[in-house]
Amino acid sequence: MMNDQDSALLRRSKDAAGAKIEGTAAALNELSNDIWTHPELDFEEHHCHASLTNFLEKEGFEVTRSFHLDTAFKATYGTDGGVHVCVICEYDALPDIDHACGHPLIAESGAAAGLGIKAALELPDAPKGRVTVMGTPAEEHGGGKIKLINAGAFQGIDFAMMVHPYPRNVSRPVILACTTMDVTFTGRAAHASSCPWEGVNALDAVVLCYANISAMRQHLKPEWRVHGTILKAGKTPSIIPEESQMTFYLRTVDSSDMPTLKDKIGGCVKGAATATGCKVEYTFGKDYANLVTNEALASVYESQLSELSVDYATSEVTFSTDMGDVSYVVPSIHPLYYIGTDAANHSREFNAATGAAAAQKPTLAQAKAMAFTCLELMQPGNRHLLDKVKEEFNDKVGPSPPK
Repeated sequence: MMNDQDSALLRRSKDAAGAKIEGTAAALNELSNDIWTHPELDFEEHHCHASLTNFLEKEGFEVTRSFHLDTAFKATYGTDGGVHVCVICEYDALPDIDHACGHPLIAESGAAAGLGIKAALELPDAPKGRVTVMGTPAEEHGGGKIKLINAGAFQGIDFAMMVHPYPRNVSRPVILACTTMDVTFTGRAAHASSCPWEGVNALDAVVLCYANISAMRQHLKPEWRVHGTILKAGKTPSIIPEESQMTFYLRTVDSSDMPTLKDKIGGCVKGAATATGCKVEYTFGKDYANLVTNEALASVYESQLSELSVDYATSEVTFSTDMGDVSYVVPSIHPLYYIGTDAANHSREFNAATGAAAAQKPTLAQAKAMAFTCLELMQPGNRHLLDKVKEEFNDKVGPSPPK
């Protein structure tokens, strides 16, 4: 347990971190706006990669550009022999609606938290410890964090965290496992008026498949999600469509439930093929794991929110992210925070809110909460808290990520 001297050092550490974040607010806002005005898709985030790495290098971090992936990076500061913490940046955009998931603010908050922790580690009597700001590309569709995990990027890190813009403050969101499903129906073309009986209609197959899945939703668990779109279904009304394509996302609360959901939706696909006489091929993409929130780590983070007078809800079923896979490798949290809009993520309104001035105050507050959480757990007098975080991780996850 911490004595008076340890408590005083922790207070000075938090003061130094908060002052650094506030003192760099204008530059952080400029960094976020630069990313917001340069939306780049999965693994193409070259401008954003350069902006973030240049910023962190100027702030005194040891920066590794193209860290295992062309547009990933690692920026570290500190000494070995203490606690090694990781705060995560995301910066990829979405097709058509740009930064409608708020990633410029994730990048800003991660960089800001890193600056705050670094400022505390620079104090003369600071404990040993290291902070890594990790830049992770392609969260939306490419699974950048999964590729980094497979390359060993998280080895030696004691715990990791990031925050995500959202219409509400949620400290322990239910983040779902997710997999993609691609479906292709193949029929036979024919003149749609003179000899339609010669054709096999692939458009009918996707329509029936979509209807089958919609009917199946009644029999899925309430927290499961299945949603998709038709990508191809013919080009002219005069020709029986000979090929159609659709893609779906399947989501479950726990990765262990995903095989059951795959079987159910696979049955919907095969039923549509049988009914129309089409051939069908369907494949599942790489899974994103569900997030295993480390409750002990979340409790420390929540106490920092209270210290900063930030209200929050504890739980809500939300979306999916490759941060879920990180949570199977190191103890992790992924809180959500309100940026001044009730608009939903992945909307044009949320994209506008991401670049608005109103998002800055809550983003810096979240950066402080992350920095303060890390500093709490880096104090030698709080070793019992870190032990609790790691014991919970070992009990919940064990040594291997989900298959």
